[in-house]
Order: sequence, then structure tokens, then C-alpha cells
Amino acid sequence: MAASRSKRRRRTRRRADMSLLGGIRPPIAALSAVLLALAALTAFQLGHIGKGAVPPAVLTSQQHFAEDGAIALRTSLDESVTDIGRTASLFSAGAPVSPDSVLDKLGSVYQKWRGTAVIEIKSGRLEAQRGENLPLTALDLTTLNGENGLAPRMVRLEDGQVRLLTLGLLSWPGRPQELLVASSSLKVPGVSLGKGRAIAVLDASGHVLSSSGIGSSERADKQLAAFARTAAEKAKRNPLQSKEPGSGGFPGVSGSLLGDSAAGQRSVAGYAKLSGPTPGEGTDVTALGLTVVSFVSATEQHSAVGDSFFWIAAAGALLALGALAVGLLVVTVQRPLLQLFLESRRIGRGDLHRPVTLPKYGEAARIGAALDRLRRQLLGEPGAPADSPRPGRRGRIGTRALLVLCAVLLLAWSAPLLLTLNRAGTSVKVPQTIVDDQRERTETVADRVRRALNEGHADLTAVASVLTAKATPAELTSVLERTRAEHGRYASLYVLKPDGTVLARAGAEPHLTGVRGGSREALAVTDTGHEPLLTEYAEAPALGGAAVVGELRIDFVNALLRRPGMGEVRVVDAKHRVVGSNNGYRAFTKLPDAALDSLVTSANQKTGKGPGSRAAVLRDGGTSIAAAAPLTGGGVAQPLDWTIVSLQHAKGLEIPAYTVQNRTVLAGLLGLTGAAACLGWLHIIVVRPLRTLAERAEAVADGDRRTVLYPTHHDEVGAVTRSLEVIRQRLQEQRKRDAGADASRTPGRTTPAGRN
Repeated sequence: MAASRSKRRRRTRRRADMSLLGGIRPPIAALSAVLLALAALTAFQLGHIGKGAVPPAVLTSQQHFAEDGAIALRTSLDESVTDIGRTASLFSAGAPVSPDSVLDKLGSVYQKWRGTAVIEIKSGRLEAQRGENLPLTALDLTTLNGENGLAPRMVRLEDGQVRLLTLGLLSWPGRPQELLVASSSLKVPGVSLGKGRAIAVLDASGHVLSSSGIGSSERADKQLAAFARTAAEKAKRNPLQSKEPGSGGFPGVSGSLLGDSAAGQRSVAGYAKLSGPTPGEGTDVTALGLTVVSFVSATEQHSAVGDSFFWIAAAGALLALGALAVGLLVVTVQRPLLQLFLESRRIGRGDLHRPVTLPKYGEAARIGAALDRLRRQLLGEPGAPADSPRPGRRGRIGTRALLVLCAVLLLAWSAPLLLTLNRAGTSVKVPQTIVDDQRERTETVADRVRRALNEGHADLTAVASVLTAKATPAELTSVLERTRAEHGRYASLYVLKPDGTVLARAGAEPHLTGVRGGSREALAVTDTGHEPLLTEYAEAPALGGAAVVGELRIDFVNALLRRPGMGEVRVVDAKHRVVGSNNGYRAFTKLPDAALDSLVTSANQKTGKGPGSRAAVLRDGGTSIAAAAPLTGGGVAQPLDWTIVSLQHAKGLEIPAYTVQNRTVLAGLLGLTGAAACLGWLHIIVVRPLRTLAERAEAVADGDRRTVLYPTHHDEVGAVTRSLEVIRQRLQEQRKRDAGADASRTPGRTTPAGRN
């Protein structure tokens, strides 16, 4: 008999274990696994901070610096290709002129080419030349009619320097075709190198085509050669595979490199392959496969900022609190529920002679007391409903309160990490290399804006110089439309007569017709009420006082300011009013910070060598890196007195102090999220159905025989519900039998016909 009971108990336990697959054990096991994984992550991974030779932010900054150089070089060379092609087409559309006249007009408008020449294609004879001698023998004139015959090409001079030759076709009826050739240097234009920085341009095989800032140092030459080999190899990768998905920014291949170390200084480089302005779309220049490499020496850090003891202690505290929380759930929720499961099965099978073992806490205690009352009712004991045992004071402590207690234990670990521990504060030390990079990049952006505005005016001057008095308004409109299509900077292009009327127009409706009169400036800014209006003006000598006017889109200027890693970049005028920005702004409003205003004033002080870029670390309201650079270098943009201002919040940089703070917050968030998910799962699957079951079990014990009990889930709570339903049905049948027996014992009662 004892062996039979033992076998039945083992079968019961196996059935109980099978039901646990969808019951209380999975959320508790998941919580244990989450806490163990988070403790391991905290101890062995999150604490590895500041171990590198230089902060990651310095490496990222060098990558952005090289990207700036690649954009500047590609933009400059693309402009040269476009300018030569448009100039040749404008001359070809008018009356024939001599080669000397072509080169003279070209030189008076643009001063950016090292040398220019005109060659008769059929004979190969040099017709005219300006500037340095070009290696014209390197040109194969027989291939000009082929595919990409007029594409730019690189040639090497006798002294070893490399030039980019840009070609344009001059063609007039009745005259032999001529080739317009212009040579450009491959040096990166307009990039501020500062102190101790070098920059170089590489070809596809890693050979250095040009360099700046190298000096005569043998170590720098060796370091450049090493960087060039590595960068050329990495530049061959697909752009989609060279960066993390969704990183955005530079559309081409770019990255950073670590070099040699000497006297506590580590060489750090960035590289960027020339890429088109739109991802996946190249230009004639990008087909050359050029790569820009820049490098600088950064101070090495030999001590880690992160305290490994803190992370080990945090992991230990998590294990202790987690073990306490999990143990509390196992002792006060899981075991009583499993005990109820076995007891309800026993009562449901009819084993009524042993009293129900009562749990001590929560809804399990209430359900256990109700089960024992039902057991006594099935035995027919008198007064069972009223005199049955009730849960004590601890039985009034609900399972939900126990769950809240576990949440408080886990929150005691997560909350300090989220709110107080390892805060960076305002005394974070920002590496000087990053401050210098911010200043130099801001100066580079200022030069880009100045060059873009000067190039725009040069384009207008080139168009105005080839217009003739015999041209009809339709022909003028055609020239303007072609120019506007080649340069997306213009919202509107038009020819303005001296009386203020428009002779020809392309694009949007002009704003300033008949307004400027005789005081026409080469470049002016006007407040239209909702955005700044930039207007460029170029006299057309052949049109009797008329001029070509171009209205630039302010978005064109704003697009020049959008560079990753620089934060908020603004253009301010001489009164320190915001004219443009890479972010949302209100035109002609003051700068939002007095420190920025002071920095702009300092940058524009005309003392010593004159105005120059400035940079500072601002501590008010958080650590930030600010820089200001006025537009210097001449041209029509100089009288605007614009200044470029940038502000980068240090908390967005990979500086060790902020990395420690971010990882501390991350650990707290992971702990909070894991605890909320597992405890929420437990509340939905177990606690809430258990509370409902306790109310229904007490109702059945109090005499409710009509309400059918349905299980919510197929787990322990559902199994107890099914057992209670079996008990309810047995009690209902028992009541019917008792009622029938009482009726049969009633005097005068007769048995119906056909019944014995």
C-alpha cells in the first residue's frame, strides 16, 4: 500500500513539473538569468573604459577632419570641371573669339588655376597659354571623341608634382575645334591645419600625390607612408560595409588609424575617400580614386578613468539583491502555489482524510483555507463553513505586496545607477586635441562658406562677360536656365536692366527688382521678413548697364554648415545676429549664450595679426566646446563680416568620463527593464489570476454552487481552478443526493410508479 502511494505521488509530481513549463517557474527563471547576465556584463565588460592610448573621441575627430578635407577637395575639383565646361559652352554659343581672348577672360574671372592653355585638336598645335607650362604631350587628343573623352585626368610634371587637367571643348562653325585645358593642384584647399597637423592626398594605390604640414621630419614622413598604405587598403572597401548601419554622415569610406608612439605622444590619423555629394552617385573627380589622410600627435593617457572596483562591487550588490528577490519569490510565491497544486489534486481525487497543509502568506493562504473548508464539507462535517480555519494575519499579506517588495529590492540597485552614481559633472577634462580640432574645423567651414560665395559671384561674372547685345531675351533665358541647372545654389537668376525691369529670368520670381538702383553691391544680405535673402550682382558690359543677378537659397549656405561631430553651427553677421544654421533657427536673432557672443567678439578683434579663429571650453550649464572663425581671405564675401560659430556639447563625445556615466546609466536601465519585464510577466501570468482564484475559492467554500470555474491559463493556477471546479461539482451532486434522501424519508411520500 505504501509503495502504491509513493508511485502515485511521483506521478503527481511529474504532472506538476510538466505544468510548470507555462506557469510560475519561467518568469522567475528568466529573472534569475537576466540578473546573472547583467552582473557578468557589469563586472567584465562595462568597466573596461579608458584603456586605450587615446580617447575614442580623438579618433572620431580625426576621421571627421579627414572627411572635411575630402569634401573640400572634391567640391573644389568638381567646381573646376563645371566651370571649364560651362565657360567653353558659353564661348561656343557666341561669336568666335581668339584663344588669347578666351584665356584672358577666363583668367580675369577665375584665379584658381595653375595654368591654362588652348590647343587646336586636329593639328595638336598650342594656340595660347597662361601660367605654368602644362605637360600637353601627355594628352592623347585622338581619344577625345570616345566615352569620357573630356573627363579630368592626372598628369605628373617634370619636378614630380601632380596636376589635374580639366578639359573643355571650343567649337565654332567654320573653325577647327579647340581644346581648353586648365591645370589644378591636388592640395586640399581651405583646410586649417593648425599646429602639428599634416594632410595629404593619395591615389588609389597609396602613393602620396601632395602633402601639407609635413615639414622636414623623417619620423613624419615614415608615419605618413605607413598611414598611406593602410588608408589606401581600407579605402577599397564598400562604403556600406565600412560603417555601422544608420551611422549616416559622410557618404563614402572613412575611418581613423593609430600610429606610432614617441615621448608620450601618439600619432592619430583620419582618412576619407572622395565621394559624391549623394550616396551611391559619383562624379568625374571621384572616379580618380583619391583619398585624403590627415594626422596629428595626441597625448597618450596611461590611466583608466573607470574604477574597476566600482563595477565589481556593483555586480556583487546586484547578485546579493537579486538572490534575495528570487529567494523571496521562490519561498513565498512558487512553493506555496506548487503545494496548492498538489493539495487541490488530492482533494479533487477524493483523498479527504488528511487536512490541507496551509500556506502562510497571501492568496495561497486564503485558497488553502478554502480548500480545507471544502474538504470538510465533502466529509459532511457539521458546521464546516463557519468553523473552518481562516488565514492568519500574515495571510492578509497579498502576493502583489510581495512582488512590490521584490521590485523595491531591484530598484534599490538600479535607481542610484540611473540618477546619482558616476556623474561626470562640469569639471570633465576635454582633450586639447578635440578643442583644437573644433577650432580648426570651424575655420575650415568658414573658408568653405567664403569660397562658395566667391565662386557664385565668379560664375555670375563669367555668364555676364559672354552675354552680347545681340542676344534675344529667349537666348538670355536659355543661358540663365543652363547656369541655374549646373549650380543648385540659385533660387532665381535674372538679367536686370538699369531701370529695374527684368529682361530675362530663370527660376523663382525676383525679390529686388527696381529696388537697388545705382548702389548695387556684389553681394548683399536682405531681411525678407521670414528668411535672409542673399543676392549676388555682376555687371554685363555688353548690355549697356544691365547686370546678371542671382538670388542664392539660404539652404545652400545652411547645407555647407552640416558636418557631423561639430554640434550646432551658426553664421552670424557683424551685429552677431544669426543668419544661417545647420539646425532650426529664427533669422536675425541674437546668439543664445553670452559666452558665444564674447567668443565672436574675440575672434573679430583686429589686433596683432588681425582677426582669427578662437576656441574655448564652456562650463556654464554643462561642458561644451565652442569655436568662432570669421570669414577671412578676401573676395566678395569679405565685406559681409560674417563669423562661423560652433558649439559641441561634450557629453555627446566618447570622452572616458562621459563613457563611464553613460555605461552606468545603461546598467541601471538594463536592470530596471529586466526587473520590470520579468516581474510584470509574473504579475500578469500568476499574481492577477491567483487573486481572482482566491475570491472564487472562498465563494465556493461559502456555499456558491452555481458559478462555474474556468481556468485562465494552463498552468498551476489553472490546475487549481480545475480541481476546484471538480470539487464544486461533487458538492453540488452531494447536495442533490442529500436533498433526495431527505425527501424519501419524509412521511406520506409515495414512490412513483415504475420505481422501486
